[in-house]
Amino acid sequence: MPPSAITTIDVTAARRRGIIVITTPDVLTDTTSDFAWALLMATARRVVEADKFLRAGRRRGPEFRLLLGSDIHGKILGVICFGRIGRAVARPAFGFWMRALYHDTTPADGSVERELNATFTDKTALLRESDFVTLHCLLTAKTRHLIDESCLNSTKKNAFLINAARGPILDEEPLVRALKENWIAGAGLDVYKEEPRMHRDLLSLEDVVLAPHIANASTTTRLNMAMLAVNNCLAVLEGRAPLTPVT
Repeated sequence: MPPSAITTIDVTAARRRGIIVITTPDVLTDTTSDFAWALLMATARRVVEADKFLRAGRRRGPEFRLLLGSDIHGKILGVICFGRIGRAVARPAFGFWMRALYHDTTPADGSVERELNATFTDKTALLRESDFVTLHCLLTAKTRHLIDESCLNSTKKNAFLINAARGPILDEEPLVRALKENWIAGAGLDVYKEEPRMHRDLLSLEDVVLAPHIANASTTTRLNMAMLAVNNCLAVLEGRAPLTPVT
């Protein structure tokens, strides 16, 4: 199963019954990073709105203010949680001439910071300075509603928030208010607090791009996930330790 599914399985109860729970890490890291960037770019450049505009037959000649978006190059990328996926998201930032900030419980090694041109900072400073804030945390008691009303109030008014991690990390109620009242410029979401349901007001907002939890949905990655799951099963059936158990 993908790591995001761990929160829906009672691992302790499974262990009591002798059930081995496995996950499929690593094989989806780069694909999830790709999709975080897809959300970021689609949100900033209003790609979904532009698609709807044309499909509605609203073609017209050049207009100075038509679907004005925000630049990505030269801006500041803020990565909250700097694990495998967070680091993969930071890597392309240099190609856009972006400066990358990151926040985690502890700083990364200096060699990693130099490789990714990323600077450690506290959450408050990251939210205050970043033009794009992207979330890549595991869901724990400490990260639930990590981004709440006070956080959304402290971001730049022209900032975009991207969540391709876990839905409950972001409190959806103040997010809706932030979008309606222009506390932030927009959001790109692949996950939701109570999937498959989402806050109904999100559906009516133009400045949010919504996806149905498909960050790892590439043909190659889904095949690799399936093969890793099969290899885990074979290992257990043959009396060997599982390759990627939940610990």
